Amino acid sequence: MSTDEAGDRLKIALIAPPWLSIGPHCYFGIENMLHNLATSLTQLGHHVELFTVGTSTTAATKLRWYHEKNQYKHIHRPYYQTSSIIISHVLYALNAIRKQGDFDIIHDHNDFIGPAIMAYCNGEFPPILHTIHEPFTNAKLVRKGIPDNRLMYEQFKLIKHLYFNCVSQPQIGEAPKELKSRLLGFVHNGIDPAEYKFQTRKQDFFASVGSIKQDKGQAAAARFCREQGEKLQIAGIISGGIATPAELAAELADPRSPYRNNADFKYFVHEVRPQLKDGQVEYIGVVQGGRKLRLLAQAKALISPIEWEEPFGIIVIEALASGTPVVTYPRGAMPELIQHGVNGFLAKNEREFKQYMQRVGEIDPEACRRSVEQKFSATIMAENYLKLYRKIIKKQALASAK
Repeated sequence: MSTDEAGDRLKIALIAPPWLSIGPHCYFGIENMLHNLATSLTQLGHHVELFTVGTSTTAATKLRWYHEKNQYKHIHRPYYQTSSIIISHVLYALNAIRKQGDFDIIHDHNDFIGPAIMAYCNGEFPPILHTIHEPFTNAKLVRKGIPDNRLMYEQFKLIKHLYFNCVSQPQIGEAPKELKSRLLGFVHNGIDPAEYKFQTRKQDFFASVGSIKQDKGQAAAARFCREQGEKLQIAGIISGGIATPAELAAELADPRSPYRNNADFKYFVHEVRPQLKDGQVEYIGVVQGGRKLRLLAQAKALISPIEWEEPFGIIVIEALASGTPVVTYPRGAMPELIQHGVNGFLAKNEREFKQYMQRVGEIDPEACRRSVEQKFSATIMAENYLKLYRKIIKKQALASAK
């Protein structure tokens, strides 16, 4: 396919992770982003083949898969047991792309293993863009004993056909300098505001939505609400596999539960669970589809006292699209998503956080929705990725002509 002019139709290979289905209102951020990107690129007239799992329902031009079902149940197994899943998925996609021979660009979303395999896919393959969804390791994490993922990214400095992008400006700030020549800025994640239930009249409760782990700060959210006599509904998956209060009760009752030694399970049991009070602070499990839309639209605010540098935070823009303000800390991408006093509040400390919780009624739901329409729509995301695709295709064409 010709790609010389900006109006030309591109043939794009999107390679999703093999862990979860992709469709409307996906629970997890990467899958949510990919649903919106594949759908919007297709609506803009491009040919999009999405390499995913067989249970996906996204409206891409074509869906392709190696694994029929979600593989998420295996994601927390030891590396030597799970690596074959993602490697077979990526290699299947690359073999299909090579066989067809007419894709303009590959856009990969398989952290670490994806770019490691694709680093040597030159010659028979189109140029490759890999989106970095996870944060770069920093010195503080290394001191805690976490392996430094920057060591891997440094090795891509001489790979001429492989490019990277981040999902926010602060995320770029943590990138190793050796990667900078391959790093083409950032593209914010996006959603379709029309898919969200917009509601101006709120109910008297706060919401906390996201995977249950210390980084997300559910224990702090529960404590803030308990101390102020506020109601809170906590929604999210525990340890990657516990999705309902009934499943949680079963694992708590089982002394041989495999979750007993899981750090996220321990966090919930020891720090979140003691603060649960029927009618005030509740754990409601994973919310998807209409239930998720109603929760986000009805809550008087989403509270997110995060304890890490969040690379983006799709749940934040989902809440805003629902007309629901967000109270959080100015960490990671939050200052790019939240305009203080307009669509939410950025608290410097716990005292301010609790004060802003009492001021969420000052925020106009229309302003929340408008902030997504103007900066974080799926169409804007797709158009920005198209600019990156064309920039990469042009770079490769010039390099090949030399």
